[in-house]
Amino acid sequence: MISGLITAVLFAAFVAITLWAWSTRNRERFREAARLALDEDAAGGRQAPSCCGVRDGETGR
Repeated sequence: MISGLITAVLFAAFVAITLWAWSTRNRERFREAARLALDEDAAGGRQAPSCCGVRDGETGR
C-alpha cells in the first residue's frame, strides 16, 4: 500500500516538473540560460584561449 502511494506521489511530481519545464512562461528564460556559455558578454568579454597555449600575435616558435 505504501509503495503504491509513494509511486503515485513521485509520478505526480514528475508530471508537475515536466509541465513546468515545458510551459511557455519559461521558454525564453531557458533559451537565455542555454546560450550563456556561448555569449561573449556572459563570459566577461573574454574569448576562449587559443590552441596549444599560443596567445594572439605569437607564432609559437
